[in-house]
Amino acid sequence: MDGMTGARDAVMTVKDLETFLAAEFPQAFGLGRAHHVERVGLKTATVRLDADESHLRPGGTISGPAMMALADVAVYVALLAQIGPVALAVTTNLSINFLRKPAPGPLFGDARIIKLGKRLAVGEVGIRGPGDDELVAHCVATYSIPDRPKA
Repeated sequence: MDGMTGARDAVMTVKDLETFLAAEFPQAFGLGRAHHVERVGLKTATVRLDADESHLRPGGTISGPAMMALADVAVYVALLAQIGPVALAVTTNLSINFLRKPAPGPLFGDARIIKLGKRLAVGEVGIRGPGDDELVAHCVATYSIPDRPKA
C-alpha cells in the first residue's frame, strides 16, 4: 500500500486514526472539525487544517496558535500511526519557527518522526499552503510515550 491509504509500514490507517481522534479529541476531530488526516506512511503523516475565521488573527493571517496546534496534531498522528492508539502520549516540548505569513485558507502539516524510542519520540513538521512547497513554519516536537502493555 502507499501512504495515501495508510501505508503497510504504519499500524494505523487514515481511517483508524480519524475514528480514534474523533472519539478521543472531538475538539479537533469531532463534528465540524478543522483537522483532517490526509495520509500516513512510515514515520510520516500529513494533516490538513481547514482554517476559517476562528483561526485568523488581526491582519487576516492564520494565527500562530492555530499553526502550533496543526504541528502538534501532525506529529501526534505520525507517532500514533507507528505505535498504535496511545491516547496518553503527550507533548513535552514544541519549538516552532514562523517563516512567512500564510494566506487564509487550508494549511498542511507534513510530519516526520526523526527519533522513535521506547519513552520519547521526536518529530519535525513543515507547514505549507496548498500546492506550495515553500514553508510558512517549521516545528520540532518531542512526545513522551507512556508504558505500554506487553503483547
